[in-house]
Amino acid sequence: MAGDLNARIEAAAAVALKSADAVDREARFPIEAIQSAQTQRLLGMIVPADLGGGNACISDMVDACYILARGCASAGMIFAMHQIMVAILLRHAANSPWHRRMLRRLAIEQLLVASSTTEGAGGGDLRRSVCALEQTGSRIALTKSATVISYGQQADVILTTARRSAVAAPSDQIIVALMKQDYQLEPIMNWDTLGMRGTCSSGFKLTGVGETGQVVPDAYEKIQSQTMMPVAHLTWAAVWAGLAASAVERARRCVRTAVRNGTGQLAPGAPHLTRATMSLRALRGTVASALQRFEAAAATESELDSLEFQTAMNLLKVNASEMATSTVLSAMQACGLSGYRNDGEFSVSRHLRDVLSASIMINNERILANAATPSLLIEVPRTLRD
Repeated sequence: MAGDLNARIEAAAAVALKSADAVDREARFPIEAIQSAQTQRLLGMIVPADLGGGNACISDMVDACYILARGCASAGMIFAMHQIMVAILLRHAANSPWHRRMLRRLAIEQLLVASSTTEGAGGGDLRRSVCALEQTGSRIALTKSATVISYGQQADVILTTARRSAVAAPSDQIIVALMKQDYQLEPIMNWDTLGMRGTCSSGFKLTGVGETGQVVPDAYEKIQSQTMMPVAHLTWAAVWAGLAASAVERARRCVRTAVRNGTGQLAPGAPHLTRATMSLRALRGTVASALQRFEAAAATESELDSLEFQTAMNLLKVNASEMATSTVLSAMQACGLSGYRNDGEFSVSRHLRDVLSASIMINNERILANAATPSLLIEVPRTLRD
């Protein structure tokens, strides 16, 4: 990562850290962190330079998710969800005049993009929509019962899924980009949760209008498999790794303090710190390996669509969420009562509550069930380097 970019990300992460406890306590949008990310020109970091963006690569962006989440997991997750939508527009709508204009605005004005893929009837099944696009001439309209739109009220743009038409099958989906003036949100469900409270992932009735040019050209099936799923799982995993790293750092400081105060004796939490440190290292290695694989495959559609790649990227989410949870639990055990407390410099209660969301963001059981049949078709590697 270029030094200047890294410094800008670290600056935003420092701001995120200062307000993280207040964001969690008040279940409010991390306005300070996101405004700092905008000031540091991070929301358009992967947009090409010819559109006014930072021209950064996916690896830089995923690393930014990790760094921001070390300060505030909610801020890191919001940043990740925004960047997933930007990646979709870049890969699947870069030749669309309307979307190119929007990407330029995004980079210059640092617009915040949210997504609406979850519906009341479909739950976490992102491959089926009840909402249908209505078209009259060059105009379009839609109405959606969106049970989750993270930071919907704070977003400048929403990308939403819908059936291609009222007569289309639930799986025949498209994505529509709606600017803030194109839609209205009517609250239908609040967000009072155990963790990730600052993502403000409330439910809304979404009513949108626009023009046909706002429909992303590629079919959702292609968007979901080639970009949305792998980039989501990479960025989410980076966020969970970041918050786990923050918990391990607190545990390290706690154990060091105990050693100093105990005249050099081994602190009771030291073995748990060792476990947390090794678990974090394995988690970071898992994410880094998956990121390297994605970047190697990104230029080849057949590789992105391959059964083995799709299964690996799906299971990345399961493995990363479980490893992150285990890491934070070990960090809490290393801290003992100081980690269990809600106050104090060594508290990791916020980290634990945040990381527990990892397994239910698109439930791990759903992913494992869907991957069961493909797993039967994937041969076991013959060597370690296969």
